[in-house]
Amino acid sequence: MIVLGLTGSIGMGKSTAAMTLQRLGIPLFDADRMVHRLLAPGGGAVAPVSAEFPDVRAADGGIDRTRLGQRVFSDPKALSRLERIIHPMVEAGEKQFLGLCRARRVPIVALDIPLLFESGSERRCDYVLVVSAPGLIQRQRVLRRPGMTESRLAAILKNQMPDREKRQRADFVVPTGLSRNLSLRRLRAVVRSLRDGRSQIARAVRRPIRRRDRRN
Repeated sequence: MIVLGLTGSIGMGKSTAAMTLQRLGIPLFDADRMVHRLLAPGGGAVAPVSAEFPDVRAADGGIDRTRLGQRVFSDPKALSRLERIIHPMVEAGEKQFLGLCRARRVPIVALDIPLLFESGSERRCDYVLVVSAPGLIQRQRVLRRPGMTESRLAAILKNQMPDREKRQRADFVVPTGLSRNLSLRRLRAVVRSLRDGRSQIARAVRRPIRRRDRRN
């Protein structure tokens, strides 16, 4: 089974790419969606996060994610404490997802992980696909989001690997700032190359050797 890691900085179009991969028949594990479930009322992370950050509990019994983000993104130590709670739970969900897919003999799966390189999660992937757009387009997209400010965007970007470095480390790079048709063609080409067993594809593949082979 081929494990494709999907990542990209904030505002780069990763969510759209994830939906496209699913439409192309690739089962996808969404790390962000799992975090939302963990922080929702009754979620497994509510109690430990509330104990660590008592001021982020929401009236409905879950975690106020906006307040939590404001609390941790400008405080590296607080962010690290939060990650120690959340990451093991997300990884457990990922392992369950991969186990089910292997049991069903699924040929290709995708892991949608925003901080894939930052967390070292690329080591669990055979290939990594990065979505990328020009900085100006990225900024315009993000600042249109409700509650987003220049200072909050700066704090988020500070905790993310620069887009240039992500592109350099990726096996596949899909541009999302030109046209949706181009992005769709590139994603289809990536999926086709993986299904066909080819390790190279024009203008998309960055390195032909699988990560698993490089570790052996």
